[in-house]
Amino acid sequence: MFGSRLKSAGRRGRTVVVAGGVALALTLSGCAAGQGGGGQGGGGEQQGNHPDIPAVATLPVPANAANPAGDGRAQCAPTTTLAYAGALTGSNAQLGVNIVNGVQLAIDQHNKANPGCQVQLKRFDTEGTPDKAPGIVTQVASEQPIIGVIGLPFSGESKATGGIFEQAGLVHLTPSATNPALTKNGWTTFFRALANDNVQGPAAAKFMAGKLGAKKVCVIQDDSDYGVGLAAATNQALQTTGIDASCQDKVTTGQKDFSAVVSKVVSAQPQAVFYSGYYAEGAPLDQQLSNRGFTGVFLGPDGVKDDQFVQLAGDASNNAFFTCPCTPGELIPEFADAYKTVSNGAAPGTYSLEGYDSATILLKAIDSGATDRAAVKNFVKGYDGAGLSKQFKWDSTGELATTAVYGYKVENGKIVYVGEIGN
Repeated sequence: MFGSRLKSAGRRGRTVVVAGGVALALTLSGCAAGQGGGGQGGGGEQQGNHPDIPAVATLPVPANAANPAGDGRAQCAPTTTLAYAGALTGSNAQLGVNIVNGVQLAIDQHNKANPGCQVQLKRFDTEGTPDKAPGIVTQVASEQPIIGVIGLPFSGESKATGGIFEQAGLVHLTPSATNPALTKNGWTTFFRALANDNVQGPAAAKFMAGKLGAKKVCVIQDDSDYGVGLAAATNQALQTTGIDASCQDKVTTGQKDFSAVVSKVVSAQPQAVFYSGYYAEGAPLDQQLSNRGFTGVFLGPDGVKDDQFVQLAGDASNNAFFTCPCTPGELIPEFADAYKTVSNGAAPGTYSLEGYDSATILLKAIDSGATDRAAVKNFVKGYDGAGLSKQFKWDSTGELATTAVYGYKVENGKIVYVGEIGN
């Protein structure tokens, strides 16, 4: 989710980048620290509690998955524009980079196949913050050639801007914002391209009780809309599993010293820690837990699942598993190979495939003859079709009719897929 691949953003010829600010420096102390073997805590209950869950190397792809290239006969005005709005700089920028690379790939494939319809992409950088996003989205909404948006990636900024999109009648597909409350606002322009946290939370609880074999867990949440909402959904689901989840704590965005939280976890001796937040804080938390002798599982959700977590946490990440309503695009060879052409050679990341599928749906709207915002919204509202990641059909609130959650783990310094864990 962070900015290590930002040099790939804006490298395509038909893209305009509208920056919301400069990249923020990420400073995590002791990034390369290894797993601590001694220290306080650990405890007999924790030892060896890293279950051997095998990686899954293949992923079935629907035979009828939508192709952004279409039939090659599309016609549209040269001003026809889609936008990406979300983080391109800031502490969680990598999630936005993953998404926008997927969007760019879909548009490149469309434009190569359709000389009569060259869709433009404009990028708007919100830095992923609820404070910055409203001004940026107001600018997006004011540009009439923009008839559809992919974004915003984060729940907090989505909450702060949904009303602006609604007033402008501008449809926006989020590939990654999961807070369930986002579809309770009566917005008709908001569509979620993944499962929400009322699905992910129970899946995480099921995963901990089942495949991870935990009897006791500590749930740590950050202060974001995403972290608070997911922790609540997970805690509610944990009540039905028989797991002791009495160990609870909170952290704040930007926090680097987790000594008090670590002491609480070490004292509780859980088999697993579930961290509900983003990896900017999750990486140093896992590292500090490991340095104090915690040998259980560190389970993070989609906000933590990124190669940057592994890089920043170092050897401590060897204890990490993840839940995510994201489909592993790296297991679709044709997509993964094509993705590298827009990512400076990087593999697909978290929500790259959802960004690609979301853009494909908007491109299909344009190819169908939709020329304005109202027509694009009506197309999406009635859409029912397979993408590479899932089946896309929305209810009246903008939630998908069919959803799934998947598991991942760190193996040999890489995040690998372990299969579906909830639906």
